[in-house]
Amino acid sequence: MRAWAVVENGAPLQEIELPTPVPTGTEVLLETTHCGVCHSDLHIWEGGYDLGGGKRMSLKDRGVTLPLAMGHEIVGRVVALGPDAEGVKLGDLRIVFPWVGCGTCAACLAEEDNMCLTGKALGVYQNGGYGTHVVAPHPRHLVDPGNLNPAVAATYACSGITVYSAIKKVMPISPDEAIVLVGAGGLGLNAIAVLKALGHRNIISVDVSADKRQAALAAGATKAVDGSGPDATARIVEAAGGPVLAIIDLVNGTASARAAFDALRKGGKLIQVGLFGGELSLPLPIMAMRALTVQGSYVGNPKELRELVTLAQAGTLQALPVEEVPQRDADSALMRLHHGKVNGRLVLRADAA
Repeated sequence: MRAWAVVENGAPLQEIELPTPVPTGTEVLLETTHCGVCHSDLHIWEGGYDLGGGKRMSLKDRGVTLPLAMGHEIVGRVVALGPDAEGVKLGDLRIVFPWVGCGTCAACLAEEDNMCLTGKALGVYQNGGYGTHVVAPHPRHLVDPGNLNPAVAATYACSGITVYSAIKKVMPISPDEAIVLVGAGGLGLNAIAVLKALGHRNIISVDVSADKRQAALAAGATKAVDGSGPDATARIVEAAGGPVLAIIDLVNGTASARAAFDALRKGGKLIQVGLFGGELSLPLPIMAMRALTVQGSYVGNPKELRELVTLAQAGTLQALPVEEVPQRDADSALMRLHHGKVNGRLVLRADAA
């Protein structure tokens, strides 16, 4: 198999040859047809995360080994089956759930693989969709996209279930209650689409980029707020008509988290999703007196992926704008994302390679 892989952190991706996996047990081998380019890929390419206070989490120390074909928003066609794989057949096109775990712990058995303590995520700890082939450990990690555009369907495996899972954490909420989304990139636009599909009517998007704020309004946000500078909190509160009950921070950097936390009302929830990096200092008495919740949300689980695909197949979920590029251009696509030159999502397309 070919792969456009990270061979050295921070260096251009290289096209390399790797052994094509042979599926065993319940494994399913798929030939990649589409793979989204996600902001998380940038952190993997860089080799770590900013934890704030001068601290950094090294992915090498967490078990990520190079060379690595990144890519976790995968659609592929089944080309081989392990002897115990049932429920799919050769030629089937499937979305691949990438946040796989050990397969035997309580979390995995409950189909909450993303909460496994020994995660083996595709494109992170195993080769993913920047390669020509990928292995799903079990057919239950595969979802039929049906009549969905496969380039869009690929984004549901990360961008889609990430925002869907985060949104579920603030529900139930009145459809006219303001929900604030910090960040109007691929995640933010997907979150707007999911909220609209769920019938929510009051969606406030926050971003430092005027172009991305316009994209959010075009996608259906009720209002768009400039998230830059020390007055960001005041602008959020003004747009919402008062302190906010639910904020989903899809950036989750020091500045965005501070502005979001300070905009919460009594009983408010801040769901932290993004991996931009930094730290947040919390006033502990205020946390208790105002009954505030600050909760992390890590991607989603296979059940949520199936729910999201069902929602999309019903025709109520507006498709995220995607731009397909040849798989061989994975490095330039990653650099476009690195330099903030992407609205919506870039998706690598194998048959264009």
